Amino acid sequence: MTGGFFAHILVVAVGGLMLLAAFTDVKRRQIDNWLNAAIALLAPLFWWANGYALWPDMAIQLAIGLAVFAAFAMMFALGAMGGGDVKMLGALALWLPLGELFTMLFIMAIAGGVLTAAMLVHHKIRKSQTNIEVPYGVAIAAGGLWVMTQPYLNHFA
Repeated sequence: MTGGFFAHILVVAVGGLMLLAAFTDVKRRQIDNWLNAAIALLAPLFWWANGYALWPDMAIQLAIGLAVFAAFAMMFALGAMGGGDVKMLGALALWLPLGELFTMLFIMAIAGGVLTAAMLVHHKIRKSQTNIEVPYGVAIAAGGLWVMTQPYLNHFA
């Protein structure tokens, strides 16, 4: 994630959208379609700001986004993930090269495990009889924010 000032503004914007998605997922257990659409639609501007070539750079990013969406859509079909989570992952994949995507997925998995454990403890303490609904948008946003802030916060990245 190099690019100039405009690219940095776009990273800040997508960071804000991820935080808003995490907040709405916590409050309503839903990530609005307009948030995922905004994340996805800002990606081509980011590509342009970073000088991505139409072929192969942009085509690769589109393929990565589609592959991630398809893989996690299977999780949705199995009832393991919500639709908003799947769309958010597909949209974020448009922003990240493959190496950074794997880092994001790793951080997301760790954050998701911690979040799920916390929700389970909270559920047991309250002795609730309902099913646990984990706001996985929080874990997705944590992974995305981690990866997107590394070039700014980690001078060795």
